[in-house]
Amino acid sequence: MEGATGIELDGQYRAMREAAGVLERPRRRTLAIGGTEAGEYLQGQLTNDVEALGAGEGCYSALLDRKGRMQGDMRLLRTAAGYEIEIEPVAGDAVQRHLETYKIGRDVSIEDRSSQRAVVSVIGPGANEIALGIPLGPEHTHRESEVGGVACVAVATDTGIDLLVGTAEAPRLHETLVAAGAEPVSEDAAEVVRVESGRPRFGREMTTATMPAEAGINDRAVSFTKGCYIGQETVARLHYKGKPNRRLRGLRLAAAASGGEPIRLGERELGHVGTAVLSPALGPIALAIVRREGEPGASVLIGGGIEAEVVELPF
Repeated sequence: MEGATGIELDGQYRAMREAAGVLERPRRRTLAIGGTEAGEYLQGQLTNDVEALGAGEGCYSALLDRKGRMQGDMRLLRTAAGYEIEIEPVAGDAVQRHLETYKIGRDVSIEDRSSQRAVVSVIGPGANEIALGIPLGPEHTHRESEVGGVACVAVATDTGIDLLVGTAEAPRLHETLVAAGAEPVSEDAAEVVRVESGRPRFGREMTTATMPAEAGINDRAVSFTKGCYIGQETVARLHYKGKPNRRLRGLRLAAAASGGEPIRLGERELGHVGTAVLSPALGPIALAIVRREGEPGASVLIGGGIEAEVVELPF
């Protein structure tokens, strides 16, 4: 489904807030990591505690460079065979290249399954009932399942359930969920829900210039008790002794804006809009990582002069 009109967006938004909406996500990079040293290897590369996971569990994590700046973020699942990670397409090449380079000499295998795997998201309070019939568990909990005769892996998300399915079966699964009561929704509508929740996205709010603390993802993506990983020293120092120069904030806009537009406070540029959406409930809003001068309550100008208020997240 392509971008929605205002009336369509209102209906899709209402479905995701009151019942359930369904969409097939844009293709993500999916890597299967196996071998006897896979857990130990990923533990030394990623920000979260990979080795603490049991089969059927997962976590959100990031890959950093040695200066503590993000190279990509990912959902990591612990499977019976090893690990599976899903990465935003914009970061996929860099993350895969890094993992391939540093695994040399270790019993670690990396298989790109991107062309074989699709993600169908069910978003809303009715997601569990429509897709599975029973609660799944905390975010990232996952298990093999069958929905309308289609084999898939069901993964708990912050907004519902993701169903990981073979690419050829995704249209059939989508049709099955619509027949069960889910409303087809667009990526634009799903982005409204994400922005309202205050969760940043790599390639939008987060880039290779971003540190986890700036994006506000330390609580979800970073373990401060596990052993060393690439970029740990900078991340730990900033967490315990410093204060980020930039922070993820929300923006309440006087009019619609676009991603990438500059944000100014007086003569000073504070950053750029990450994602801007038109929320049926809140009006024009946006996410952005801005300099510390952009404290909640500050009045700023977007682009050519759109007024906006900086706010805490979530909206």
